Amino acid sequence: MNGKRTLSQRPHALATIGLLCLLAACTSGTPDAETQPTIAVGAAMPKMEVFHANIAAFGQLSAGTRNALTLTLPQAGQITAIETITGQRVKRGATLLELETDPATRSAYLQAQSALKIARDDLVRTEHLRSEKLATNAQLDAARKALADAQATLDAQAKLGGAQTTTALRAPAAGVVTTLAVQRGERVAAGAALLQLAPTSAMEAQLGVDPGALADIRAGMPVMLMPVYAGRDAQPLRGIVAMVGDAVDPQSHMVDVIANIDAPVSFPAGTALSGNIVARPFKAWAVPRNALQNDEQGDFVYQIEHGKAKRVDVKVLAPNGSTVGVAGALDAQAPVITLGSHEISDGDPVRPSAPTGSAPQGTAAR
Repeated sequence: MNGKRTLSQRPHALATIGLLCLLAACTSGTPDAETQPTIAVGAAMPKMEVFHANIAAFGQLSAGTRNALTLTLPQAGQITAIETITGQRVKRGATLLELETDPATRSAYLQAQSALKIARDDLVRTEHLRSEKLATNAQLDAARKALADAQATLDAQAKLGGAQTTTALRAPAAGVVTTLAVQRGERVAAGAALLQLAPTSAMEAQLGVDPGALADIRAGMPVMLMPVYAGRDAQPLRGIVAMVGDAVDPQSHMVDVIANIDAPVSFPAGTALSGNIVARPFKAWAVPRNALQNDEQGDFVYQIEHGKAKRVDVKVLAPNGSTVGVAGALDAQAPVITLGSHEISDGDPVRPSAPTGSAPQGTAAR
């Protein structure tokens, strides 16, 4: 009986031993760690490019107080008509207001006119007497001097406005009336400021910039501006930095910058503007924006070296645009990972999914 049980159990034992051998064979052929798959990524070659640091600026179109014209009249009088309003754009030669000359100024001119006639008649009479040897040379010289003095007095009275009963104040240039200081019926003194006119050619941009960018701004730098509420067909305004402030405005917390506009503009004074000041050029690595990443340690990109992703810490110098400018220890021969860069880690095996190309040139902005 014992021998029969041993023979009947032998097939089961053999099957168990074979299964164990098979498992052992399979286990001995498996590596200690699973092989990590290679990740396909987009890539582009980094390239050193020249960037122009664009410093953001915001402000408004101004009539330009530095170039504004204060219009006056030399004579006292009364305002009889006003043909303009504050903010109106006027053409050169347009009548702005009319003034009736003060009677005292008009009287002084008429008296000077009479004195000239008397001096002229006196000279004629003295010359006749001198020809008859009835007047001396000194008397003739005195008569000539009296005539010259009378003519000078009349000319002065004419310049003071006495020659005209009513005077029209006309625009000396095309521009915008920024200040109207008088009203109809008002009496004004000679030389009083009647209004201010900002010539169209003297419009300027009053801008504010971040105090941190002040060190990079100099007079003479180009400025590109755009009206905030302009239509799609509006053309950008170009200008030059004329003055740079050196104090922070307590209300806006910005530093004031004045820029002259290159060409006459059709926008009214006070138009809101935004744009950039084109500052000094500099060189930086140009990489696509989607290659740039950031974590608690700062900005970085991945490059492909020996088939693996390598983290390279960078400093962003030109943050705006589809291409950004960075500074760092990049390898010019190693592609920068773009598409898929957020899905990998340092040291992951990667391969470019398409031929790598160079990053296009960009422009910096602050």
